[in-house]
Amino acid sequence: MKKVLFVMLMVLAVTGLALAQQAKPTSDVLGAHLNYGRGCAGCHAPHSGAYGNGAAGHVDASSGNVALWGQDTAGLYGKQIITGGVIPSPYSPILNYPETLPSSMNATTPDVWGLITCLSCHDGNYAQGAMMRNSVYETLPATYGSKNTIPTLLGNDGTTVGNYLNDHPVGLAAAIGCGGTYDWDCTIVGGQIKMTGANSSNFVKDYGYFVSPANYNGTPVVMCTTCHNQHTMNAVNVTAANSGQPAGTYATMFFLVGPYNPASTTPGSNQTAQFCRQCHGYGANETFKANLNTVF
Repeated sequence: MKKVLFVMLMVLAVTGLALAQQAKPTSDVLGAHLNYGRGCAGCHAPHSGAYGNGAAGHVDASSGNVALWGQDTAGLYGKQIITGGVIPSPYSPILNYPETLPSSMNATTPDVWGLITCLSCHDGNYAQGAMMRNSVYETLPATYGSKNTIPTLLGNDGTTVGNYLNDHPVGLAAAIGCGGTYDWDCTIVGGQIKMTGANSSNFVKDYGYFVSPANYNGTPVVMCTTCHNQHTMNAVNVTAANSGQPAGTYATMFFLVGPYNPASTTPGSNQTAQFCRQCHGYGANETFKANLNTVF
């Protein structure tokens, strides 16, 4: 009888832990992309593309022809940005990642939908027409400090205008690899990463794999949409298909595609570090043979 009671208590404890890890959103999941009340039409204009959203001047004549895109991308066409400036080291042997942006929205490379559409609002340098206030929309937890001013314009962030070196590598040159000293023991099949190695598969069980690298000529590359889901700011769905964590709705921030909650008050919480480790396997617990569940 005591053994049965102990098992029941353990089941209840585990169930309670799973419920505590999950968090239903308390505000519209579109968040900042409600565009101060304009909603979906802020990006997908139902008529006339960027003209329908009040843009003028150098707008591409074909604006809105693809997915009703309603922001002005013309100023970005063919421009080169260089992201991810780092000091060369064993961890980061490449100094920077040059990206020549597509020449039109009709280009077939993944930087059309994974990068240039995002920059049409979040550039602030070549694309200045979007209604951005250059401060984070979300209320930041105390762990981020007292000011709610994380910049949202990559090319005009308060440093030198046109500086993208302080932004995470992104673009067709920002390739993700498998194997070697500093990458996961994963495999690449058809341009997609498969987390099937001993360490990488354990990581998926402990946290999950939510990022979506783009496929460029059979190579997985980083786009804005690799780490961000532009349609969901504060919640992410966890299922058996993407994680070993209990299924449910989990809290996130900054439109990140995986559980990411720096406001967690659980001692030893490591979920925000785990998000980055989806690609940066050399610093993960599993790489050191420490198969630790994520602490939420």
